[in-house]
Amino acid sequence: MEPSPVSVETTRARRDLATNGKTAALEAVEDIFYGSVAGVVGKYIEYPFDTVKVRLQSQPDHLPLRYTGPLDCFRQSIKADGFRGLYRGISAPLVGAAAENGSLFLFESLGRETLFATGLSSRERGLSLPELWMTGAFSGAFTSFVLTPIELVKCKIQAPAMADGSTSATASLRPISVIRDVFKHEGLRGFWHGQLGTLIREAGGCSAWFGAKETTTAMFYRLAAQSAESEEEREAILSKPLPLWQQAIAGASAGVSYNFLFFPADTIKSRMQTVPVGGLEEKRTFWNEGLALWRQHGVRGMYRGCGITCLRSAPSSAFIFMVYDGLKRNLPLQL
Repeated sequence: MEPSPVSVETTRARRDLATNGKTAALEAVEDIFYGSVAGVVGKYIEYPFDTVKVRLQSQPDHLPLRYTGPLDCFRQSIKADGFRGLYRGISAPLVGAAAENGSLFLFESLGRETLFATGLSSRERGLSLPELWMTGAFSGAFTSFVLTPIELVKCKIQAPAMADGSTSATASLRPISVIRDVFKHEGLRGFWHGQLGTLIREAGGCSAWFGAKETTTAMFYRLAAQSAESEEEREAILSKPLPLWQQAIAGASAGVSYNFLFFPADTIKSRMQTVPVGGLEEKRTFWNEGLALWRQHGVRGMYRGCGITCLRSAPSSAFIFMVYDGLKRNLPLQL
Protein backbone atom coordinates (compact mmCIF):
# COMPACT_ATOMS: atom_id res chain seq x y z
CA MET A 1 0.00 0.00 0.00
CA GLU A 2 1.48 3.34 -1.04
CA PRO A 3 1.06 6.11 1.53
CA SER A 4 -0.21 9.52 0.55
CA PRO A 5 2.52 12.15 0.04
CA VAL A 6 1.50 14.17 3.08
CA SER A 7 1.38 11.17 5.41
CA VAL A 8 4.90 10.22 4.30
CA GLU A 9 6.22 13.71 4.87
CA THR A 10 4.65 14.19 8.30
CA THR A 11 5.83 10.77 9.44
CA ARG A 12 9.33 11.43 8.16
CA ALA A 13 9.42 14.82 9.88
CA ARG A 14 8.38 13.29 13.18
CA ARG A 15 10.87 10.44 12.89
CA ASP A 16 13.79 12.66 11.92
CA LEU A 17 12.90 15.07 14.69
CA ALA A 18 12.96 12.29 17.28
CA THR A 19 15.80 10.05 16.15
CA ASN A 20 18.37 12.18 14.38
CA GLY A 21 21.78 11.27 15.81
CA LYS A 22 20.43 8.99 18.51
CA THR A 23 21.08 5.34 19.26
CA ALA A 24 18.24 2.83 19.63
CA ALA A 25 18.94 2.61 23.37
CA LEU A 26 18.72 6.37 23.80
CA GLU A 27 15.52 6.46 21.77
CA ALA A 28 13.99 3.79 24.03
CA VAL A 29 15.01 5.69 27.18
CA GLU A 30 13.46 8.87 25.81
CA ASP A 31 10.22 7.10 24.90
CA ILE A 32 9.89 5.72 28.42
CA PHE A 33 10.94 8.89 30.28
CA TYR A 34 9.06 11.45 28.20
CA GLY A 35 6.00 9.21 27.95
CA SER A 36 6.03 8.77 31.73
CA VAL A 37 6.21 12.52 32.36
CA ALA A 38 3.39 13.16 29.91
CA GLY A 39 1.29 10.42 31.52
CA VAL A 40 1.64 11.90 35.01
CA VAL A 41 0.55 15.34 33.77
CA GLY A 42 -2.45 13.85 32.01
CA LYS A 43 -3.46 11.75 35.03
CA TYR A 44 -3.71 14.78 37.33
CA ILE A 45 -6.07 16.40 34.84
CA GLU A 46 -8.35 13.42 34.30
CA TYR A 47 -8.38 11.56 37.61
CA PRO A 48 -11.54 13.07 39.23
CA PHE A 49 -13.48 12.28 36.04
CA ASP A 50 -12.05 8.77 35.99
CA THR A 51 -13.21 8.18 39.58
CA VAL A 52 -16.74 9.19 38.61
CA LYS A 53 -16.58 6.95 35.53
CA VAL A 54 -15.56 3.88 37.54
CA ARG A 55 -18.28 4.47 40.13
CA LEU A 56 -20.91 4.79 37.41
CA GLN A 57 -19.67 1.63 35.66
CA SER A 58 -19.46 -0.53 38.77
CA GLN A 59 -23.03 -0.10 40.07
CA PRO A 60 -24.37 -3.62 40.77
CA ASP A 61 -27.21 -5.17 38.77
CA HIS A 62 -29.29 -6.38 41.71
CA LEU A 63 -29.58 -2.99 43.45
CA PRO A 64 -31.21 0.31 42.40
CA LEU A 65 -28.76 2.66 40.66
CA ARG A 66 -27.01 4.77 43.26
CA TYR A 67 -26.17 7.56 40.81
CA THR A 68 -28.51 9.02 38.22
CA GLY A 69 -25.63 10.33 36.12
CA PRO A 70 -22.17 11.96 36.20
CA LEU A 71 -23.30 15.20 37.87
CA ASP A 72 -25.17 13.29 40.57
CA CYS A 73 -22.11 11.10 41.15
CA PHE A 74 -19.92 14.21 41.46
CA ARG A 75 -22.40 15.74 43.92
CA GLN A 76 -22.70 12.67 46.12
CA SER A 77 -18.95 12.02 46.11
CA ILE A 78 -18.04 15.59 47.06
CA LYS A 79 -20.77 15.67 49.74
CA ALA A 80 -19.50 12.40 51.22
CA ASP A 81 -15.79 13.23 51.57
CA GLY A 82 -15.01 16.46 49.72
CA PHE A 83 -13.21 17.12 46.46
CA ARG A 84 -10.12 15.33 47.74
CA GLY A 85 -12.14 12.13 47.74
CA LEU A 86 -12.20 12.26 43.94
CA TYR A 87 -8.41 11.91 44.06
CA ARG A 88 -8.54 8.90 46.39
CA GLY A 89 -5.97 6.30 45.41
CA ILE A 90 -4.17 8.53 42.91
CA SER A 91 -0.73 7.25 43.94
CA ALA A 92 -1.23 3.92 42.18
CA PRO A 93 -2.71 5.52 39.03
CA LEU A 94 0.21 7.97 38.86
CA VAL A 95 2.56 5.01 38.79
CA GLY A 96 0.19 3.40 36.30
CA ALA A 97 0.05 6.49 34.11
CA ALA A 98 3.84 6.67 34.01
CA ALA A 99 4.09 2.95 33.23
CA GLU A 100 1.22 3.04 30.72
CA ASN A 101 2.34 6.01 28.68
CA GLY A 102 6.00 5.09 28.86
CA SER A 103 5.07 1.63 27.59
CA LEU A 104 2.70 2.98 24.94
CA PHE A 105 5.28 5.23 23.33
CA LEU A 106 8.03 2.61 23.70
CA PHE A 107 6.00 -0.20 22.11
CA GLU A 108 4.67 2.12 19.40
CA SER A 109 8.27 2.91 18.50
CA LEU A 110 9.12 -0.79 18.58
CA GLY A 111 6.13 -1.47 16.32
CA ARG A 112 7.50 1.00 13.75
CA GLU A 113 10.95 -0.58 13.99
CA THR A 114 9.38 -4.02 13.49
CA LEU A 115 7.74 -2.89 10.25
CA PHE A 116 11.07 -1.54 9.05
CA ALA A 117 13.02 -4.64 10.11
CA THR A 118 10.59 -7.06 8.43
CA GLY A 119 10.59 -5.11 5.19
CA LEU A 120 6.85 -4.34 5.39
CA SER A 121 7.81 -0.68 5.26
CA SER A 122 10.99 1.33 4.74
CA ARG A 123 12.54 4.31 6.47
CA GLU A 124 12.92 6.09 3.14
CA ARG A 125 9.21 6.21 2.32
CA GLY A 126 8.02 6.36 5.94
CA LEU A 127 4.81 4.88 7.34
CA SER A 128 1.35 5.28 5.88
CA LEU A 129 -1.57 6.21 8.11
CA PRO A 130 -2.94 2.62 8.12
CA GLU A 131 0.48 1.41 9.25
CA LEU A 132 0.47 3.97 12.06
CA TRP A 133 -2.92 2.66 13.20
CA MET A 134 -1.33 -0.81 13.15
CA THR A 135 1.62 0.23 15.33
CA GLY A 136 -0.87 1.73 17.78
CA ALA A 137 -2.64 -1.63 18.09
CA PHE A 138 0.74 -3.34 18.58
CA SER A 139 1.57 -0.89 21.36
CA GLY A 140 -1.76 -1.28 23.13
CA ALA A 141 -1.71 -5.08 23.06
CA PHE A 142 1.64 -5.29 24.85
CA THR A 143 0.86 -2.42 27.23
CA SER A 144 -2.35 -4.13 28.40
CA PHE A 145 -0.33 -6.73 30.32
CA VAL A 146 1.46 -3.94 32.21
CA LEU A 147 -1.74 -2.02 32.83
CA THR A 148 -4.23 -4.63 34.07
CA PRO A 149 -2.77 -5.11 37.60
CA ILE A 150 -2.45 -1.34 38.08
CA GLU A 151 -6.01 -0.71 36.95
CA LEU A 152 -7.35 -3.49 39.15
CA VAL A 153 -5.85 -1.82 42.24
CA LYS A 154 -7.11 1.59 41.08
CA CYS A 155 -10.67 0.39 40.48
CA LYS A 156 -10.89 -1.31 43.89
CA ILE A 157 -9.80 1.93 45.57
CA GLN A 158 -12.12 4.15 43.53
CA ALA A 159 -15.23 1.98 44.01
CA PRO A 160 -14.70 -0.28 47.06
CA ALA A 161 -17.03 -3.30 47.05
CA MET A 162 -19.02 -4.05 50.20
CA ALA A 163 -20.03 -7.45 51.49
CA ASP A 164 -23.55 -7.11 50.08
CA GLY A 165 -22.21 -6.39 46.60
CA SER A 166 -22.82 -2.63 46.75
CA THR A 167 -20.08 -0.04 46.53
CA SER A 168 -19.06 2.64 48.98
CA ALA A 169 -17.92 6.14 48.10
CA THR A 170 -16.50 6.70 51.59
CA ALA A 171 -14.49 3.56 52.30
CA SER A 172 -10.77 4.27 52.65
CA LEU A 173 -8.42 1.83 50.97
CA ARG A 174 -4.71 2.09 50.33
CA PRO A 175 -2.82 0.51 47.41
CA ILE A 176 -0.66 -1.65 49.70
CA SER A 177 -3.66 -3.09 51.53
CA VAL A 178 -5.45 -3.85 48.25
CA ILE A 179 -2.36 -5.53 46.80
CA ARG A 180 -1.94 -7.59 49.96
CA ASP A 181 -5.59 -8.72 49.98
CA VAL A 182 -5.62 -9.63 46.29
CA PHE A 183 -2.42 -11.66 46.60
CA LYS A 184 -3.60 -13.35 49.80
CA HIS A 185 -6.95 -14.50 48.39
CA GLU A 186 -6.25 -14.92 44.67
CA GLY A 187 -2.48 -15.13 44.17
CA LEU A 188 -0.65 -13.56 41.27
CA ARG A 189 -3.33 -14.44 38.72
CA GLY A 190 -5.81 -12.28 40.64
CA PHE A 191 -3.98 -9.15 39.51
CA TRP A 192 -4.78 -9.98 35.88
CA HIS A 193 -8.52 -10.44 36.43
CA GLY A 194 -10.14 -8.50 33.58
CA GLN A 195 -7.12 -8.88 31.29
CA LEU A 196 -9.22 -9.66 28.21
CA GLY A 197 -11.19 -6.44 28.63
CA THR A 198 -7.97 -4.44 28.98
CA LEU A 199 -6.47 -6.19 25.94
CA ILE A 200 -9.49 -5.40 23.74
CA ARG A 201 -9.67 -1.82 24.97
CA GLU A 202 -5.95 -1.13 24.66
CA ALA A 203 -5.30 -2.88 21.32
CA GLY A 204 -8.30 -1.29 19.63
CA GLY A 205 -8.23 1.93 21.61
CA CYS A 206 -4.52 2.62 21.13
CA SER A 207 -4.85 1.94 17.43
CA ALA A 208 -7.46 4.70 17.43
CA TRP A 209 -5.41 6.84 19.85
CA PHE A 210 -2.22 6.97 17.79
CA GLY A 211 -4.10 6.67 14.50
CA ALA A 212 -6.55 9.52 15.13
CA LYS A 213 -3.74 11.77 16.29
CA GLU A 214 -1.64 11.06 13.20
CA THR A 215 -4.66 11.34 10.88
CA THR A 216 -5.64 14.73 12.30
CA THR A 217 -2.01 15.87 12.20
CA ALA A 218 -1.73 14.84 8.54
CA MET A 219 -4.94 16.74 7.77
CA PHE A 220 -3.56 19.94 9.29
CA TYR A 221 -0.28 19.54 7.39
CA ARG A 222 -2.18 18.89 4.17
CA LEU A 223 -4.19 22.08 4.63
CA ALA A 224 -1.07 24.09 5.46
CA ALA A 225 0.87 22.68 2.49
CA GLN A 226 -1.83 23.87 0.07
CA SER A 227 -0.71 27.46 0.61
CA ALA A 228 2.90 26.70 -0.37
CA GLU A 229 4.03 28.37 -3.59
CA SER A 230 7.15 26.25 -4.06
CA GLU A 231 8.50 22.85 -3.14
CA GLU A 232 11.01 24.48 -0.77
CA GLU A 233 8.22 26.30 1.06
CA ARG A 234 6.21 23.09 1.26
CA GLU A 235 9.17 21.23 2.75
CA ALA A 236 9.65 24.03 5.28
CA ILE A 237 5.99 23.82 6.36
CA LEU A 238 6.10 20.05 6.76
CA SER A 239 9.34 20.13 8.75
CA LYS A 240 7.96 22.46 11.45
CA PRO A 241 5.76 21.49 14.42
CA LEU A 242 2.09 22.36 14.14
CA PRO A 243 0.75 25.36 16.09
CA LEU A 244 -0.15 24.44 19.66
CA TRP A 245 -3.90 24.72 19.08
CA GLN A 246 -3.68 22.24 16.21
CA GLN A 247 -1.56 19.88 18.31
CA ALA A 248 -4.22 20.13 21.03
CA ILE A 249 -7.03 19.27 18.60
CA ALA A 250 -5.06 16.29 17.27
CA GLY A 251 -4.43 15.02 20.80
CA ALA A 252 -8.03 15.61 21.87
CA SER A 253 -9.35 13.68 18.85
CA ALA A 254 -7.09 10.80 19.90
CA GLY A 255 -8.51 10.73 23.42
CA VAL A 256 -12.15 10.76 22.31
CA SER A 257 -11.53 8.07 19.68
CA TYR A 258 -9.70 5.83 22.16
CA ASN A 259 -12.49 5.93 24.72
CA PHE A 260 -15.66 5.95 22.64
CA LEU A 261 -14.89 3.13 20.20
CA PHE A 262 -14.08 0.46 22.80
CA PHE A 263 -15.86 1.78 25.88
CA PRO A 264 -18.01 -1.36 26.43
CA ALA A 265 -14.84 -3.42 26.95
CA ASP A 266 -13.71 -0.94 29.61
CA THR A 267 -17.12 -1.06 31.32
CA ILE A 268 -17.02 -4.87 31.54
CA LYS A 269 -13.42 -4.76 32.82
CA SER A 270 -14.30 -2.23 35.54
CA ARG A 271 -17.23 -4.35 36.72
CA MET A 272 -15.00 -7.42 36.90
CA GLN A 273 -12.29 -5.58 38.82
CA THR A 274 -14.59 -4.00 41.44
CA VAL A 275 -16.10 -7.24 42.76
CA PRO A 276 -15.11 -8.15 46.35
CA VAL A 277 -11.67 -9.67 46.83
CA GLY A 278 -11.72 -13.46 47.29
CA GLY A 279 -13.65 -16.27 45.68
CA LEU A 280 -12.08 -15.83 42.25
CA GLU A 281 -13.78 -19.00 41.05
CA GLU A 282 -17.17 -17.33 41.58
CA LYS A 283 -16.36 -14.34 39.37
CA ARG A 284 -17.87 -14.16 35.91
CA THR A 285 -15.76 -14.30 32.79
CA PHE A 286 -15.49 -11.34 30.44
CA TRP A 287 -18.15 -12.73 28.13
CA ASN A 288 -20.53 -13.74 30.94
CA GLU A 289 -20.15 -10.35 32.59
CA GLY A 290 -20.85 -8.61 29.29
CA LEU A 291 -23.91 -10.78 28.61
CA ALA A 292 -25.31 -10.12 32.08
CA LEU A 293 -24.83 -6.38 31.64
CA TRP A 294 -26.46 -6.45 28.19
CA ARG A 295 -29.50 -8.34 29.46
CA GLN A 296 -29.91 -6.00 32.42
CA HIS A 297 -29.23 -2.58 30.88
CA GLY A 298 -28.63 -2.98 27.12
CA VAL A 299 -26.51 -0.52 25.17
CA ARG A 300 -27.00 2.22 27.77
CA GLY A 301 -25.40 0.02 30.40
CA MET A 302 -22.42 -0.65 28.15
CA TYR A 303 -21.82 3.08 27.69
CA ARG A 304 -22.61 4.23 31.23
CA GLY A 305 -20.03 6.90 32.08
CA CYS A 306 -18.88 7.28 28.46
CA GLY A 307 -19.78 10.97 28.24
CA ILE A 308 -17.73 11.98 31.28
CA THR A 309 -14.88 9.78 30.07
CA CYS A 310 -14.71 11.42 26.65
CA LEU A 311 -14.98 14.84 28.31
CA ARG A 312 -11.94 14.22 30.50
CA SER A 313 -9.94 12.34 27.85
CA ALA A 314 -9.93 15.22 25.36
CA PRO A 315 -7.81 17.67 27.42
CA SER A 316 -5.83 14.84 29.01
CA SER A 317 -4.72 13.31 25.69
CA ALA A 318 -4.07 16.78 24.26
CA PHE A 319 -1.66 17.50 27.11
CA ILE A 320 -0.04 14.06 26.92
CA PHE A 321 0.86 14.42 23.24
CA MET A 322 1.86 18.08 23.58
CA VAL A 323 4.14 17.33 26.54
CA TYR A 324 5.64 14.22 24.92
CA ASP A 325 6.25 15.86 21.53
CA GLY A 326 7.56 19.01 23.21
CA LEU A 327 10.06 17.05 25.30
CA LYS A 328 11.21 15.07 22.27
CA ARG A 329 11.87 18.30 20.39
CA ASN A 330 13.48 20.43 23.04
CA LEU A 331 15.01 18.27 25.78
CA PRO A 332 17.25 15.55 24.30
CA LEU A 333 18.66 13.19 26.92
CA GLN A 334 22.41 12.79 27.20
CA LEU A 335 23.71 9.35 28.26
